[in-house]
Amino acid sequence: GDIRVDFIGISCYSSSDLHDWKYEGLALPASDDPSSDLYKDRVCERPKVIYNKKTGRFVMWMHIDTADYTAARAGVAVSDSPTGPFAYLYSVTPNRSDCRDLTVFQDTDDTAYLIHSSDWNKTLRISQLTDDYTGLTGVCTKAFIEQEREAPAVFFHEGLYYMITSGCTGWNPNSALYGISGNIQTGWKLIDNPCCGKDGRMTFYGQSTYVFQKDGTFYLMLDHWNPEDLKSSGYSFLPIHIDGTTLTITMED
Repeated sequence: GDIRVDFIGISCYSSSDLHDWKYEGLALPASDDPSSDLYKDRVCERPKVIYNKKTGRFVMWMHIDTADYTAARAGVAVSDSPTGPFAYLYSVTPNRSDCRDLTVFQDTDDTAYLIHSSDWNKTLRISQLTDDYTGLTGVCTKAFIEQEREAPAVFFHEGLYYMITSGCTGWNPNSALYGISGNIQTGWKLIDNPCCGKDGRMTFYGQSTYVFQKDGTFYLMLDHWNPEDLKSSGYSFLPIHIDGTTLTITMED
Protein backbone atom coordinates (compact mmCIF):
# COMPACT_ATOMS: atom_id res chain seq x y z
CA GLY A 1 0.00 0.00 0.00
CA ASP A 2 0.95 3.67 0.00
CA ILE A 3 1.08 3.96 3.79
CA ARG A 4 4.40 5.56 4.56
CA VAL A 5 6.21 8.34 6.37
CA ASP A 6 9.45 10.19 5.58
CA PHE A 7 12.48 8.47 7.09
CA ILE A 8 14.25 10.79 9.56
CA GLY A 9 16.56 8.26 11.23
CA ILE A 10 16.76 5.52 13.87
CA SER A 11 15.89 6.82 17.34
CA CYS A 12 17.35 5.46 20.57
CA TYR A 13 15.64 5.34 23.97
CA SER A 14 16.93 3.99 27.29
CA SER A 15 15.16 2.67 30.38
CA SER A 16 16.05 0.95 33.63
CA ASP A 17 12.51 -0.36 34.31
CA LEU A 18 10.87 -0.81 30.85
CA HIS A 19 8.25 1.75 31.93
CA ASP A 20 9.93 5.14 31.87
CA TRP A 21 11.93 5.82 28.71
CA LYS A 22 14.49 8.54 28.04
CA TYR A 23 15.07 9.81 24.50
CA GLU A 24 18.76 9.45 23.63
CA GLY A 25 18.54 11.10 20.21
CA LEU A 26 19.00 9.81 16.67
CA ALA A 27 21.48 6.94 16.78
CA LEU A 28 21.53 6.86 12.96
CA PRO A 29 20.20 9.99 11.22
CA ALA A 30 18.76 10.08 7.71
CA SER A 31 21.00 11.24 4.86
CA ASP A 32 20.32 14.25 2.64
CA ASP A 33 21.88 12.44 -0.34
CA PRO A 34 19.06 11.24 -2.66
CA SER A 35 21.18 8.24 -3.72
CA SER A 36 21.64 7.04 -0.11
CA ASP A 37 19.86 4.06 1.46
CA LEU A 38 19.03 6.47 4.30
CA TYR A 39 17.36 9.20 2.20
CA LYS A 40 13.95 10.40 3.39
CA ASP A 41 11.99 8.65 0.61
CA ARG A 42 13.48 5.24 1.47
CA VAL A 43 12.11 2.65 3.88
CA CYS A 44 14.22 1.81 6.93
CA GLU A 45 12.60 -0.57 9.40
CA ARG A 46 13.17 -2.97 12.30
CA PRO A 47 16.63 -1.87 13.47
CA LYS A 48 18.37 -4.41 15.71
CA VAL A 49 21.63 -3.87 17.59
CA ILE A 50 24.05 -6.40 19.10
CA TYR A 51 27.40 -5.90 20.80
CA ASN A 52 30.53 -7.51 19.42
CA LYS A 53 32.94 -8.40 22.23
CA LYS A 54 35.91 -8.88 19.88
CA THR A 55 35.70 -5.47 18.22
CA GLY A 56 34.07 -3.57 21.09
CA ARG A 57 31.52 -2.18 18.66
CA PHE A 58 27.75 -2.12 18.49
CA VAL A 59 26.43 -3.42 15.18
CA MET A 60 23.01 -2.46 13.78
CA TRP A 61 21.16 -4.38 11.07
CA MET A 62 17.98 -2.99 9.52
CA HIS A 63 15.56 -3.63 6.67
CA ILE A 64 16.34 -1.19 3.82
CA ASP A 65 13.83 -0.79 1.01
CA THR A 66 12.33 1.39 -1.66
CA ALA A 67 8.83 2.81 -1.17
CA ASP A 68 7.35 -0.03 -3.26
CA TYR A 69 9.17 -2.68 -1.14
CA THR A 70 10.92 -4.22 -4.15
CA ALA A 71 14.57 -3.58 -3.10
CA ALA A 72 14.28 -5.85 -0.02
CA ARG A 73 17.79 -5.38 1.38
CA ALA A 74 19.54 -5.55 4.74
CA GLY A 75 21.61 -2.56 5.86
CA VAL A 76 24.39 -2.54 8.45
CA ALA A 77 25.92 0.22 10.59
CA VAL A 78 28.47 0.32 13.45
CA SER A 79 29.12 2.45 16.52
CA ASP A 80 31.31 2.52 19.62
CA SER A 81 28.23 3.40 21.70
CA PRO A 82 24.68 1.98 21.85
CA THR A 83 23.28 5.50 21.48
CA GLY A 84 25.38 6.19 18.38
CA PRO A 85 26.35 7.91 16.28
CA PHE A 86 26.27 4.84 14.02
CA ALA A 87 28.29 4.89 10.79
CA TYR A 88 26.33 3.34 7.93
CA LEU A 89 28.38 0.79 5.99
CA TYR A 90 26.30 -0.67 3.13
CA SER A 91 23.24 -2.74 2.25
CA VAL A 92 23.06 -6.22 0.79
CA THR A 93 20.63 -8.88 -0.36
CA PRO A 94 21.78 -11.57 2.11
CA ASN A 95 23.15 -14.56 0.20
CA ARG A 96 21.39 -13.18 -2.90
CA SER A 97 18.00 -13.49 -1.18
CA ASP A 98 15.35 -10.82 -0.69
CA CYS A 99 15.13 -9.55 2.88
CA ARG A 100 12.20 -7.83 4.55
CA ASP A 101 11.32 -8.26 8.26
CA LEU A 102 14.52 -9.12 10.08
CA THR A 103 16.10 -9.67 13.48
CA VAL A 104 19.59 -10.46 14.71
CA PHE A 105 20.38 -13.15 17.25
CA GLN A 106 23.59 -13.67 19.21
CA ASP A 107 24.10 -17.31 20.18
CA THR A 108 25.72 -18.55 23.40
CA ASP A 109 29.05 -19.01 21.57
CA ASP A 110 28.85 -15.37 20.33
CA THR A 111 28.13 -16.46 16.75
CA ALA A 112 25.47 -14.12 15.37
CA TYR A 113 22.74 -14.62 12.78
CA LEU A 114 20.55 -12.43 10.61
CA ILE A 115 17.08 -14.00 10.58
CA HIS A 116 14.85 -12.58 7.88
CA SER A 117 11.75 -13.06 5.74
CA SER A 118 12.57 -14.09 2.18
CA ASP A 119 10.93 -15.42 -1.01
CA TRP A 120 8.36 -12.61 -0.79
CA ASN A 121 7.70 -13.44 2.89
CA LYS A 122 6.98 -17.13 2.24
CA THR A 123 10.06 -18.48 4.05
CA LEU A 124 12.39 -17.35 6.85
CA ARG A 125 16.14 -17.55 6.31
CA ILE A 126 18.83 -17.83 8.96
CA SER A 127 22.07 -16.29 7.68
CA GLN A 128 25.26 -16.53 9.73
CA LEU A 129 27.20 -13.29 10.26
CA THR A 130 30.97 -12.88 10.07
CA ASP A 131 33.01 -12.65 13.29
CA ASP A 132 32.74 -8.84 13.35
CA TYR A 133 28.94 -9.06 12.66
CA THR A 134 29.16 -6.68 9.68
CA GLY A 135 29.03 -9.26 6.88
CA LEU A 136 27.70 -12.68 5.92
CA THR A 137 29.68 -15.92 5.92
CA GLY A 138 27.53 -17.55 3.21
CA VAL A 139 26.19 -20.15 5.66
CA CYS A 140 22.42 -19.92 5.26
CA THR A 141 19.48 -22.19 6.09
CA LYS A 142 15.69 -21.96 5.79
CA ALA A 143 12.96 -22.25 8.43
CA PHE A 144 9.17 -22.44 8.20
CA ILE A 145 9.34 -22.98 4.42
CA GLU A 146 6.17 -21.77 2.64
CA GLN A 147 4.58 -20.99 6.05
CA GLU A 148 4.42 -17.20 5.46
CA ARG A 149 5.83 -16.15 8.83
CA GLU A 150 7.39 -12.74 9.42
CA ALA A 151 8.55 -10.45 12.26
CA PRO A 152 10.85 -13.05 13.86
CA ALA A 153 11.97 -12.66 17.49
CA VAL A 154 14.42 -15.25 18.83
CA PHE A 155 15.77 -16.31 22.22
CA PHE A 156 17.58 -19.26 23.84
CA HIS A 157 16.47 -20.88 27.09
CA GLU A 158 17.62 -24.11 28.77
CA GLY A 159 18.99 -25.82 25.68
CA LEU A 160 16.27 -24.78 23.22
CA TYR A 161 15.90 -21.96 20.72
CA TYR A 162 12.53 -20.23 20.53
CA MET A 163 11.27 -18.08 17.66
CA ILE A 164 8.08 -16.01 17.88
CA THR A 165 6.71 -14.98 14.49
CA SER A 166 3.73 -13.20 12.96
CA GLY A 167 1.53 -14.11 10.03
CA CYS A 168 1.66 -11.91 6.92
CA THR A 169 -1.30 -9.53 6.94
CA GLY A 170 0.32 -6.19 6.13
CA TRP A 171 -0.26 -3.57 8.83
CA ASN A 172 -3.15 -5.58 10.32
CA PRO A 173 -2.64 -7.75 13.42
CA ASN A 174 -2.91 -11.53 13.33
CA SER A 175 -2.18 -14.59 15.45
CA ALA A 176 1.41 -15.08 16.57
CA LEU A 177 3.03 -18.51 16.58
CA TYR A 178 6.18 -19.74 18.25
CA GLY A 179 8.53 -22.45 17.10
CA ILE A 180 11.25 -24.42 18.88
CA SER A 181 14.48 -26.07 17.81
CA GLY A 182 17.51 -27.67 19.41
CA ASN A 183 19.66 -26.00 16.74
CA ILE A 184 19.48 -22.37 15.65
CA GLN A 185 20.07 -23.27 11.99
CA THR A 186 17.84 -26.25 11.44
CA GLY A 187 14.99 -28.39 12.77
CA TRP A 188 12.46 -25.64 13.53
CA LYS A 189 8.93 -26.77 14.39
CA LEU A 190 5.89 -24.50 14.74
CA ILE A 191 4.15 -25.14 18.07
CA ASP A 192 1.33 -22.77 19.01
CA ASN A 193 0.17 -19.22 19.68
CA PRO A 194 1.85 -18.06 22.92
CA CYS A 195 -0.60 -15.16 23.44
CA CYS A 196 -3.52 -15.85 25.79
CA GLY A 197 -6.57 -14.03 27.06
CA LYS A 198 -8.30 -10.96 25.64
CA ASP A 199 -7.10 -10.12 22.12
CA GLY A 200 -4.53 -12.95 22.28
CA ARG A 201 -5.54 -14.13 18.82
CA MET A 202 -4.67 -10.65 17.53
CA THR A 203 -1.30 -10.54 19.40
CA PHE A 204 -2.88 -7.76 21.51
CA TYR A 205 -3.09 -5.66 18.32
CA GLY A 206 0.69 -5.74 18.03
CA GLN A 207 3.40 -7.57 16.10
CA SER A 208 6.49 -9.31 17.47
CA THR A 209 9.73 -7.40 17.04
CA TYR A 210 12.28 -8.57 19.64
CA VAL A 211 12.82 -10.71 22.73
CA PHE A 212 15.29 -9.70 25.43
CA GLN A 213 16.03 -10.72 29.00
CA LYS A 214 15.92 -8.50 32.09
CA ASP A 215 16.31 -9.64 35.70
CA GLY A 216 15.88 -13.29 34.71
CA THR A 217 12.64 -12.74 32.77
CA PHE A 218 12.27 -12.77 29.00
CA TYR A 219 10.16 -10.00 27.48
CA LEU A 220 8.47 -9.86 24.09
CA MET A 221 8.58 -6.42 22.51
CA LEU A 222 5.59 -5.68 20.28
CA ASP A 223 5.19 -3.04 17.58
CA HIS A 224 1.72 -1.47 17.64
CA TRP A 225 1.34 -0.20 14.09
CA ASN A 226 -0.93 2.78 13.49
CA PRO A 227 -1.28 2.91 9.67
CA GLU A 228 -3.27 6.17 9.79
CA ASP A 229 -0.39 7.87 11.62
CA LEU A 230 2.67 5.64 11.43
CA LYS A 231 4.93 7.88 13.49
CA SER A 232 2.58 7.58 16.48
CA SER A 233 2.93 3.77 16.53
CA GLY A 234 3.98 2.54 19.99
CA TYR A 235 5.36 -0.51 21.77
CA SER A 236 4.56 -3.01 24.50
CA PHE A 237 6.95 -5.09 26.59
CA LEU A 238 5.27 -8.26 27.82
CA PRO A 239 6.78 -10.89 30.13
CA ILE A 240 7.05 -14.40 28.67
CA HIS A 241 6.12 -17.20 31.06
CA ILE A 242 7.96 -20.45 30.29
CA ASP A 243 6.66 -23.79 31.59
CA GLY A 244 8.68 -26.66 30.14
CA THR A 245 8.60 -25.73 26.46
CA THR A 246 5.24 -23.93 26.66
CA LEU A 247 5.28 -20.15 26.26
CA THR A 248 2.46 -18.04 27.68
CA ILE A 249 2.15 -14.28 27.09
CA THR A 250 -0.65 -12.16 28.47
CA MET A 251 -1.33 -8.43 28.21
CA GLU A 252 -0.84 -7.30 31.79
CA ASP A 253 -1.48 -3.79 33.00
